[in-house]
Amino acid sequence: MEKCPRCHLQVTELHAMGPEFEAQVQVIGESVTGAICLSCLSDLRKVLSQSRGGTLLAQERAKEAYRLDLWKNRVALIKKARDFMSGKNYTAAAVTYEKYLKVLEIVFALKKGQPLTPKVFKDSARTSEITVVASVYWDLLRIYDTNDKYNERQHNAGKQLASFIQYSPIYPDIIKRAEAFVKSAKNPGIIKTFIKDATQQRPKCFIATSTYGDPFAPEVIYLRLFRDYFLCKYALGRFFTRIYYVISPPIADAIERRPILKKCSSSVLNHVIKCIRHIY
Repeated sequence: MEKCPRCHLQVTELHAMGPEFEAQVQVIGESVTGAICLSCLSDLRKVLSQSRGGTLLAQERAKEAYRLDLWKNRVALIKKARDFMSGKNYTAAAVTYEKYLKVLEIVFALKKGQPLTPKVFKDSARTSEITVVASVYWDLLRIYDTNDKYNERQHNAGKQLASFIQYSPIYPDIIKRAEAFVKSAKNPGIIKTFIKDATQQRPKCFIATSTYGDPFAPEVIYLRLFRDYFLCKYALGRFFTRIYYVISPPIADAIERRPILKKCSSSVLNHVIKCIRHIY
């Protein structure tokens, strides 16, 4: 019989812990070394496993709290950048806008090199942020136009802007401004490319728009996001979308002319959106 140095009980056999396991248990406050009984060995493994789980949970909570703080503080960054724009301090404005976009990448846990997309704002509580993001890319598009060394950044800003404004009520205003900006821009080709991309992606959701009376109503934006980032990923979804564009205009026209149809359509679409949120 041998005495376990941890529980001090007499046992038939002791089991070596090993240097790596000893180091791990010392971190959680255990000073025992060498060999211990099977019961103590099992107990230490359980305690160590729970400790790891608690550590991981604490780390995840800390990360979530950090992301939440960043999300709250983003407003201050936007205000600061717009103050710089008002004072014509475009370099400082660009740096602050880029910090804001970096904050969003962290908040939504995007991988390095992964672009920000409207998809991450599909939560209805955050869809209004799409307009803010679009306005940021619009300002960056103009700021980067001041120097040819920023051509690549300007092109990327235009590409991002084209993808975001289709989900924002500032769409027609930005297009109008861009068409006027082409005349004075140092890189009119980049601006024209943006206008072309944005026009090709212009908002289309006929029945939903007629039902809710606004192409940028939250429900319409949500359905558009679902179409673009879910349905259009699949051949069947793309086929459904093409058929929808063929048959929906006359239906949308009828909905606009008959209030009872608008009420029915609203009820149906609200139910559809509820189902999509549950699944998607």
